[in-house]
Amino acid sequence: MTLFAFQFQSPGPILFEIGPISLRWYGFLIASAVLIGVIIAQKLGEYRNINPDLIGDLVIWLVIGAIPTARIYYVLFEWENYAQHPQDIIAIWQGGIAIHGAIIGGVIAALIFAKINRQSFWQLSDVIAPSLILGQAIGRWGNFFNSEAFGRPTNLPWKLYIPPQNRPFEYINFEYFHPTFLYESLWNIGVFILLITLFFWSLKHNNKLKNGTIFLVYLITYSLGRVWIEGFRTDSLMIGFLRTAQVVSLSAIAFGLFGLIWLYLFKKSLPDLKN
Repeated sequence: MTLFAFQFQSPGPILFEIGPISLRWYGFLIASAVLIGVIIAQKLGEYRNINPDLIGDLVIWLVIGAIPTARIYYVLFEWENYAQHPQDIIAIWQGGIAIHGAIIGGVIAALIFAKINRQSFWQLSDVIAPSLILGQAIGRWGNFFNSEAFGRPTNLPWKLYIPPQNRPFEYINFEYFHPTFLYESLWNIGVFILLITLFFWSLKHNNKLKNGTIFLVYLITYSLGRVWIEGFRTDSLMIGFLRTAQVVSLSAIAFGLFGLIWLYLFKKSLPDLKN
């Protein structure tokens, strides 16, 4: 007897339509994630004596830096398809952005912003990291509504129905797949709780954690989950026979671990650009 069973099925990508105007779930979720993220980051920034207006300006830079690079990253690895349909390259509302591309673009934007405003990049990244991972948790539901980024076929009690037009050719006769959007969303919520706990623990203990710690923990913990979950995916971006997301995630884990060793074993501060 199955104690828990739940079948997920997307109602479709459109939230509502008024005449020729339509609002997609994907865009609504991204906008909601940004708004919620700004509110949380500004509140955390106050605890670090960072002007909320500065956080608001930083978020604008992050969006400008992250969304185009997230799309470019995805298109580059799917160029064979987009070369045949170049008009779809800018159709970001249909889905198809890569979080690793967004992180790369966001980091570059944040570095430039920190340098211009003479702020510590690592302190800003610690404040932004919880909002970032929560935004990723929210954004993953866009994959659900678009019936994309799902896993291999499964008959587990929890499963995701994928309509025939969205199934890979080799799985056209399968109806149910691993809801990898849900796996990653739940994992990211767990990482969010961990980061928030670390933030306030450090605050309670006179900022015991060094600048950059929370962001490095974000890199490690998010990437650990992504390495695992990516193994279920049927639509992974590839570098030859390697899954791109797993390669990038393993690199991020190595970078994060090295950063923590640098901070707490070597007892040195991370290089910064504010001066």
